[in-house]
This record gives sequence, C-alpha cells and structure tokens, in this order.
Amino acid sequence: MAAHPLRWALLRELSGSDRRVRELATAVDEPQNLVSYHLGLLRAAGLVEARRSSFDGRDSYYHFNLARCAAAFGEAAAALHPALGPSTDTTLRPTGGRSVLFMCTGNSARSPMAEALLRHRSHGRVRVASAGSHPKPRLHPNTVRVMREDYGLDLSHRHPQALTAVAGRSFDYVITLCDKVREYPREHGSALAIHWSLPDPGAAAATGRASYPLFRSVATELNTRIEFLLPILTHNS
Repeated sequence: MAAHPLRWALLRELSGSDRRVRELATAVDEPQNLVSYHLGLLRAAGLVEARRSSFDGRDSYYHFNLARCAAAFGEAAAALHPALGPSTDTTLRPTGGRSVLFMCTGNSARSPMAEALLRHRSHGRVRVASAGSHPKPRLHPNTVRVMREDYGLDLSHRHPQALTAVAGRSFDYVITLCDKVREYPREHGSALAIHWSLPDPGAAAATGRASYPLFRSVATELNTRIEFLLPILTHNS
C-alpha cells in the first residue's frame, strides 16, 4: 500500500501534520480527485483516518494512524527477515533543550493535557508550554479527572493562560490542537508549525452530552501522538 509513489508522498505529508485534502493536493502537486482516490485506499487500509473539522464542518482533516503504520511496517520488516523486526530499545535520549508549545482555543482541555503528557513522558527534558487564543477561566473538571485517574498527573492547580503569556518565548515546535486556533493570526518565528486536528471534548459538555468518554479518547490520542513525537525531538537534537 505504501509503496505507490503518490501514497508514499501523502503519508510523508501526513507524518508531519494533519492536512485538508486540498492542502495535500497542493503539497504533492496532483489533482484533488486523484489525491482523494488514494486517500480512500489509505483509509481502507487503516493507515490514514479523517475527522470532520470542528471549526468548519464542511472540511475534513486527514491524519496519519501512527500506531497502525508502526505495526504494519514492523510486520512487513519481520516478514522479510526476523532481524528486521521492531527494535525493543525505548530509551529516551537527551533532547538538547527542545521546546514545544501546544495551542488550542480555551487552554482548558486539549492543550493542558498535551503539555502535561509531554512533560511527563520526556521526564522534563523537553521544555513545554500550552496556551489558548481565548482562555477559559479554569480547566475543565474532566481534564483534571482524566489526567489524575488515567495518568497519575495532578493538574488541579493549573490555570489556563493566554497566548500573550508566551509571546516573548521562542519554541522549536508549535502544535495547534484545534482547527479554529490554526486559523488564528500568530507569529512564532522559526518554530516548526504542526497541526493535530482533535475534537473539543469541552464542547460535548456544553451541549449536555456525556463528555467524559470523549475526554479519555482525546487524552489517549494525545498520548499516542506524543509517543511518536518524542523520537522526532530526540532525532533532531
């Protein structure tokens, strides 16, 4: 599936950031209908997934299923030769002071969860912060709950902060976690911009729907994405 040149190019693009189909068509310089066809094949194989934009419901963001791809490449390598199977070395090497900023709108759910998870998983070796374009008065209670119950992290004393609080700081990576804040005007110098299109679990609470399962689902996806981000931070040190 990945051996086709266009599908490989699409996977390469999605390995860096979530993209809309028109952005992918521009990046690989191919017609949008052809890109959509190959995205459909990648989705059928479970290597790529799509999620309707929480900012503009007419748009969808495609993202790389990192865990499925890792398993599939591992299976292919092992089938070729047993010694080519996945490495069991999970040692986190020094990151050389890499810094990451997570951004969302309210800084009450997705971005503080991502900040706490990356700080925890890197053992403090990555300088990490989070902020919101329109910060809420406090963290959502389910943010505090899921971090405490599922990851043993205490965010009870954490308060949302605005982008102005980090305006004077430089970052190596700026990762936007919602489609709305991706469109928010900002300047982060030479930082590499990455987009992870995640649903807002707080919005479910606002509409009266049961929201805690969504908080857990978002936290799980963040944890997986951060697991695959750490080697990039280490490799680029």
